[in-house]
Amino acid sequence: MGKLVQGIACGLLVAVSFGAQADGQAVYDKHCKGCHVAGVGNAPKPGDKAEWDKRSAAGIDAMVQTVIQGKGAMPKGGTCTDCDEATIREAVEVLLAQ
Repeated sequence: MGKLVQGIACGLLVAVSFGAQADGQAVYDKHCKGCHVAGVGNAPKPGDKAEWDKRSAAGIDAMVQTVIQGKGAMPKGGTCTDCDEATIREAVEVLLAQ
């Protein structure tokens, strides 16, 4: 199979299996959890109330924009290059709820 066909097939698989049906928990599990649980690049860990209180003081809109733009070791979109703002917001809410 040619590279273009493989790329299209991979993209379709991701879109079908993840795209429109993704929710905040699925995005968190796939794109956020690994770095945040381990604290990679100083990512605040789930349940670290002091760190999350600092971040949430700016409001969820600011937190969502931080994910969209990237910060420090976190790339734009927090590695979810095809997530829309609403889905990123849901993932942030999942992380904050921990």
